[in-house]
Amino acid sequence: MRNIAITALVVVSLFALSPDALASQGMGDAIASQNLRGYTHMFIAYAIAWLLVVGWVISIARRLGRVEKELNG
Repeated sequence: MRNIAITALVVVSLFALSPDALASQGMGDAIASQNLRGYTHMFIAYAIAWLLVVGWVISIARRLGRVEKELNG
């Protein structure tokens, strides 16, 4: 169960961050021409949010594994 959750998270993250995904949304050139210096705090905030979500998913997967282990004896 844990491996499936981690694999799904990696696949979704790779697709969402790929240049092809950005270009298909018509944002590739616009992002390349912008100065992102003022948005450092936003990148940090999103990174913290993603780390919290990933930690939460891992925590749920570990707890679910313990419950399954108890039920199976």
